[in-house]
Amino acid sequence: MSLTKRALAELIGTFWLVLGGCGSAVLSAGIPDLGIGYLGVSFAFGLTVVTMAYAIGHISGCHLNPAVSIGLVAGGRFKSSELPHYIIAQVLGAILAASIIWCIASGQAGFSLGGFAANGYGEASPHGYALHAAFVCEVVMTAVFLFIIMGATDARAPAGLAPLAIGLTLTLIHLISIPVTNTSVNPARSTGQALFAGGIYLQQLWLFWVAPIIGGIIGALVYNFVAKKD
Repeated sequence: MSLTKRALAELIGTFWLVLGGCGSAVLSAGIPDLGIGYLGVSFAFGLTVVTMAYAIGHISGCHLNPAVSIGLVAGGRFKSSELPHYIIAQVLGAILAASIIWCIASGQAGFSLGGFAANGYGEASPHGYALHAAFVCEVVMTAVFLFIIMGATDARAPAGLAPLAIGLTLTLIHLISIPVTNTSVNPARSTGQALFAGGIYLQQLWLFWVAPIIGGIIGALVYNFVAKKD
């Protein structure tokens, strides 16, 4: 499969991740008495990964996330020379999805952009968590995410179950960390929403690149250490 086609698959996959996850947060989570809340948004993110992993996992690996791609490079599972293509495609897919969410959401009477499912800390955190808490949360959650991705896609792992393990992991990550940072663990997802939310969310975007990338590298390296045959 050509690199162009694999990058296009990553763009489509990341588009679905952000449209499904952030779209559910913007359009469905806050409806009085009927909203899906944090639980629904968490499952929405997990379901996007499960569905798209089965759709494009055999094409591109279904990274959908610069931190995952970088972590897989650190873990020896992905070529560093292909990293720019994947990251550009992922960011473009996230921005495209954010634009679709904005287009739909802005069609409602009395629309207010608000945080637009963007990520933040301090006053931009859903429940006021400070910078250090947000940083630790994003590093640890992404590290665990990569550890499980590496393990679930190991040749020794049960065949065909990786998408479920990875999707459920992302669901659990959101259940833990939505109150802290609105859950990033994905720089592309954060970038798309921050570009529309603007202001403090753009100012704080650096954290949601730095922390997930650090976490992704740590998770991949730890898995390789643990899984290495003696």
